[in-house]
Amino acid sequence: MKQLWTDEYYMRMALDLALRGMGKTTPNPLVGCVLVKDETVVGRGWHDHLGGLHAEAAALLDAGEKARGATAYVTLEPCSHQGRQPPCAPALVRAGVSRCVCAIGDPNPKVAGRGLRILQEAGIETVCGVLADDAAWLNRGFLSLQTRGRPWVTLKAAISADGSMSLENGASRWVTGEAARKAGHLLRSENDAILTGSGTLEADDPALTVRETEGTSPRPVILSRDLRCLNRPYKALNERSIIFGGEGSAVPERWSGQTTLVPLTADGGLDLGAVMKKLGEMGLARVMIEAGPRLTSAFIQAGFADEFQLFAAPKFMGEGRKITTSMRLASMGETVPMTVRRVRPVGDDLWIKGGNPCSLDWLKRLAR
Repeated sequence: MKQLWTDEYYMRMALDLALRGMGKTTPNPLVGCVLVKDETVVGRGWHDHLGGLHAEAAALLDAGEKARGATAYVTLEPCSHQGRQPPCAPALVRAGVSRCVCAIGDPNPKVAGRGLRILQEAGIETVCGVLADDAAWLNRGFLSLQTRGRPWVTLKAAISADGSMSLENGASRWVTGEAARKAGHLLRSENDAILTGSGTLEADDPALTVRETEGTSPRPVILSRDLRCLNRPYKALNERSIIFGGEGSAVPERWSGQTTLVPLTADGGLDLGAVMKKLGEMGLARVMIEAGPRLTSAFIQAGFADEFQLFAAPKFMGEGRKITTSMRLASMGETVPMTVRRVRPVGDDLWIKGGNPCSLDWLKRLAR
């Protein structure tokens, strides 16, 4: 029991270190590493940015000779292949660590158990599964990219107590208060891309950048069935933008290198499955939806919304535009469930953190 408590204590420390790479490592995972010897932390490291030192290498550099005989606590199985950086499992062997505790295995086919086998064959004791659920949640984007071939999708929305995202005339500034908007910017910084539709560009002309807090601004992803929005200088249209249009649409030459045409569905919308597949091929691990009611409800009904970040204001907006505006359900059996993970106040509003039960179950199974 004491050993389990000790392992969880130091793994929690490693998970906290991993967070320092948030928004900067994609398509690589977030990884933290702590080296402990005689109950003393002798080395700390994390994967800070794409192309930078891996967590284990940074921790070994920090520890120096003190790494010999130490226990390495790593949030993800040490890699075993040469990428932008040398493999970490052989580096731990050369450093002489005596034990390695990791939270979850790496599903990347280039690793997938090989890192642990390298350690075991060198006589190093290995343990896997400590705080596995926490580690899987931390790297839900990476795991989704590796196993589902698409990003983990977070749907963020500001709604009234009666479920409206805007008034009937489209006015939506501001549904929620300043504290909720600041929290929304923090969520932006945790994602690789932020997806919206042409209707939102026309109505609000959002910049889709991180402004209320520190962090890296995500890439704008614009969905436009006919691409007419490309003829106007909207703030979210820039050299980093990723654009999707319907098959047969005319693509302005300026945007040809950034635009992908996808099939249209029976109701005239873009094929969201094709959009998700393309974003996965581009190596985007986490995408946040910040769109109008029609596109938002399309993602919910299609089952592509893995995570929900809802900011609910204590006000009623009457016959407004609902978050589920395009969903037409004939029976209670067709309703879309949401697992509530946490509810807390943010300013005068409520911050509801939830998830798609299927996505949460998939993640939990993967952690095992």
